[in-house]
Amino acid sequence: MTLPSTTRPSLEGGTFHVAVIGGGINGVAIARACALAGKRTLLIEQNDFASGATSRSTRIIHGGLRYLEHGEIDLVRESLRERERLLRERSHLVHPLNFLILLNEQSRRSALKVRAGLWLYERFAGRKSAAPLTEMELKRVERALDAGHRWSIFRYEDAQCEFPERLVAEWLTEAIDAGAVVRNHAEVLAVDVAHGRARGLQVRDRITGKDAHVDAAWILNCTGPWADRICQRSAIRTAQPLVGGVRGSHIVLPRFVGAPNNALYSEAPDGRPIFVLPWNDQILVGTTEVADAGDPGKTAPAPEEIEYLLQSVKRVFPKAKISAEQVKYAFAGVRPLPYSPKAQLSDITRRHILHDHRDDGAMRMISVVGGKLTTATSLARECAREIGIDVPEPRATAAGPGVALDPLLDQAVLEIAHAGSISEESARGLVEWHGKRAMEIARMALASPQLRAPICPHTSHLVAEAMEAYRRECAVSLGDVLLRRVPVALGPCWSESCSREAALRIGAVMGWNEQTLGENLEAFEMERLAFLRKPTLKDAAFEAAAD
Repeated sequence: MTLPSTTRPSLEGGTFHVAVIGGGINGVAIARACALAGKRTLLIEQNDFASGATSRSTRIIHGGLRYLEHGEIDLVRESLRERERLLRERSHLVHPLNFLILLNEQSRRSALKVRAGLWLYERFAGRKSAAPLTEMELKRVERALDAGHRWSIFRYEDAQCEFPERLVAEWLTEAIDAGAVVRNHAEVLAVDVAHGRARGLQVRDRITGKDAHVDAAWILNCTGPWADRICQRSAIRTAQPLVGGVRGSHIVLPRFVGAPNNALYSEAPDGRPIFVLPWNDQILVGTTEVADAGDPGKTAPAPEEIEYLLQSVKRVFPKAKISAEQVKYAFAGVRPLPYSPKAQLSDITRRHILHDHRDDGAMRMISVVGGKLTTATSLARECAREIGIDVPEPRATAAGPGVALDPLLDQAVLEIAHAGSISEESARGLVEWHGKRAMEIARMALASPQLRAPICPHTSHLVAEAMEAYRRECAVSLGDVLLRRVPVALGPCWSESCSREAALRIGAVMGWNEQTLGENLEAFEMERLAFLRKPTLKDAAFEAAAD
C-alpha cells in the first residue's frame, strides 16, 4: 500500500477563501465549519493534527465550575450548552461523568460557597445524563480518604472525552468530505502581507520537502502557543504578545486500591484545584500551572511538577502509598492563554479572543487566542461569522453528522462483529472509537486475517483501524496512528515490545520492507518517549525529601 502522504499533490498556485493555520481542535473545528458552509478551505498543521495542546489536555468536557469563582457566567453558560451538544452528537466519544468535590477543614473554599456554586451550575446545566451515584460508591471513596481529616463531599456532573484525538479525526474527515484541502506535517514559513493585507501563505511540505505559495482571501492563525511565532515570521508586529504560555502537566498512575470510579475534584497543598480521573483503565492526575515561554513543541513536566501532583494525590489517598516509581508517565502541554503579565495565572480568562490584525498592518488575518476542548465548535461558528461566512446556530434537538451508534446497544455490536468476522470486544471497540463508521471498518477487516488481527496482543483494536487512519484520516507516521488515530499506545500495558509488534503487523499490510519498518519504528519510539515522559529515579528524590 502507498501512503497518501507520499503522493499528495503540491499546493503551489492554490487559491482559497480561507486558510487555517494550526490543526489542533480549534483549527480543525474552524476548517470544518468553513468547508461545510461551502467555502474553499485550506488547513495546514506543522506536525500532526491534535498533536499539540489537544492531546496534552485533562480530557474533560466541562462547563467550567471554576469559572464561576471569577464571575465568567457567560463562559459557563456557553460551555454547558456545548457540552450538551457534544454529549448528544458524539455520544461514542463524550460521556457523562459524575464528579465529587472533596474538601476538608484545611480547604480554602468554604462548604457554603461550594454549595452556592453547585446550585447555580446545576441550574445552568439543566438535565442530568450520568447514572446516579450510589451510596456504596460514596462509602468506598470515603474509606479511601485520609482518616485524619473531616471530609465534605459534594456531587455534580460534567463529561469526559477520553480521546479528543479521535474527536479531531472525525471532524477532520468531515471537513475533507465537505471539500477542505488539509495538510499535516506541513509548515507555514510565513504569511504573505502586501499593501497592508494578508494575501496568502508560504508553505513547506515536510514530507516531500517542496515549498509552495497559496493565495487566500482570509488567514486564520489557530496555532495556539505558536501564534506569536507566526506573526514574527511574517513581520507582523503586534503591540504586545498575543499569548502568555502556561504549562499544564499531568501524571498517569495505575489504578490503586481505593482509586475512584468517578472523577474527583480536590485541592493541592497550595489550594489549586486538582482533578483525579479514571482514564483509559488508569488514573489521570492534573494539572499544574507554570509560566512557560519556551518552545511549545519541547515542553515537558518539570520534576517539581510531578512531585506536586504526587503529593496532591497522596494528600487525599495516603492509604494507597503511591510512590514516584508508580508513575507510568507524565506529559505536559502549553495552554495558549491571553498575554496577561500582571495577572495571577489562575485568574487569566479561559475565554477565547479573536485578534484582528487590521491595526497591525495585516487586514484579513485573525489570530485565535485561548479556547478549550468544550467550546471548539462555538469558537468555530464565531470565527466563521467574523469573516463573513453565514453559519447557522445548530438546532437544539438536531443530531449532527457524527451521530454514533450507542455502544450499549448489544445488537449493533453483534451485527458489526458478524459483518467483520471479529470478536464482540473488537466490535465494541470499533463502535466506541469510530461511531457510525464502525461497520465500514468491520467490513474492510473481512478482507484478510491480517486486517482482523489486533494491533498488539494487549488490545482488541484492529490493524484495520490503522489502515483506516492511513486511508481516510491523513495519518502519515506510525505515531499519527498509535498515539492519535488509534491511540492504543496510551494504554496501560504498552511497552517497547508492543511497539515492535504493532509495527510488524501494520507494516505487513502496508507492504513495508525491513528498512521502512525500522525507520517507522524508530521514529515512533522517539516521539512516544518525548511525549510520555517516564520520571527517573533522580526525580523520585523529591518525594523522599518531602517524606
